[in-house]
Amino acid sequence: MEVETNRFGYDLIRNDVLRDLLGKDHDTILYWIGKSLARKYPVPTVEEMITFFEEANWGTLARIKEKKQEQLFELTGEWMNKSDQRCYQLEAGFLAQQVETWNNCISGATYTEKNGLILIKIETDKKDTIK
Repeated sequence: MEVETNRFGYDLIRNDVLRDLLGKDHDTILYWIGKSLARKYPVPTVEEMITFFEEANWGTLARIKEKKQEQLFELTGEWMNKSDQRCYQLEAGFLAQQVETWNNCISGATYTEKNGLILIKIETDKKDTIK
C-alpha cells in the first residue's frame, strides 16, 4: 500500500499542483526543468539513464532506435492509459539534455502517445556543436 500512497502524492503534485501553478506555460516550463535536472544529475550511459528513470518513478525507459542524428526512446508505466493526464515534457527535456551532453551538440525532444506508451524522439544537430 505504501507504493500506491507515494504514487498518489506524486501524481497530485505532478498532475494537479504543477498544472495549476504553472498555468498555460506548464508544458514549456517542465521541458526546461527536465533539461536543468539533467545538468544536475548527469548520467554517462543509456543504461544508467534507464536506472535513473526507474528510481525517479518516471517509468520504464528503453531506447528502441538509434541513428546518426536521432534516437527514439519508449517510456511505459503502470499509470499510463488510465485517468492520468500528465504531459511528458519533463522526461523529454531530461533525455534531450543527456543526449546533448553525450554528443556535445544541440539536441531537442518531442514525444507522442501511442498504444498506452510514450515515444520520445531526440534529434541532434551534429553541425551545431556546443562551445
